[in-house]
Amino acid sequence: MIFWAVLGGFLLDAVFGDPVWLLHPVVLMGRCITALEKRLRAALPKTPQGELAGGYIVAAVLPLGTLAVTGLSCWGAAKIHPLLGLALQMFWCAQALAARDLVRESMNVYRELQRGDLPAARKAVARIVGRDTQNLTAEGVTKAAVETVAENASDGVIAPLLYMLIGGAPLALTYKAINTMDSMLGYKNERYLYFGRCAAKLDDAANWLPSRLAALLWVCAAALTGSSAAGAWHIWRRDRCNHAS
Repeated sequence: MIFWAVLGGFLLDAVFGDPVWLLHPVVLMGRCITALEKRLRAALPKTPQGELAGGYIVAAVLPLGTLAVTGLSCWGAAKIHPLLGLALQMFWCAQALAARDLVRESMNVYRELQRGDLPAARKAVARIVGRDTQNLTAEGVTKAAVETVAENASDGVIAPLLYMLIGGAPLALTYKAINTMDSMLGYKNERYLYFGRCAAKLDDAANWLPSRLAALLWVCAAALTGSSAAGAWHIWRRDRCNHAS
């Protein structure tokens, strides 16, 4: 059943992507994180120990809550009818993936660069990166796009696919909960140095295998597209520990 749920979810994402009118689970997760953070910061001591404790609570409640809600929902739907359970799994598998949107947005950047329209390319890349793009050169736009495609191919495609193959939609959405926590809390700044530490470490652990699979796939992609697989392998091994996170 998991195989068909994953296949159906992948096809749904490939055809429809993430419709803007449909409330996405990640949005709900973000609201839960914001609410939990607000309440825990108010309730716990404003000390490093208190912030660490609050971060541990969020890092336990959100993934376990996501797993429980989605797992019980899929179980209940399957009890009503196996096809209903399969349909729900397909739907949630599709929502755990971001392949179509990643391809669409990154190709928008590529097309604007091909046209030589740098202002439009800056606007296009601003949709997929979290940095200021107003003063980027064409090379800077290209680098930003490549970096975000590499990262989001792992976070938005490879990792969710791996986890849904292991545990269906519930495990894939649990991964998304961990990833969303890291994107909101996992910063080395004054506000989140302690509160976000557990979320960041949990995300590192959840991405340990998927990130390496993604890197191997990039090496394979280099070989299949006539580029240097050996060069891709060398750069991965050379630079794999260079990023601060």
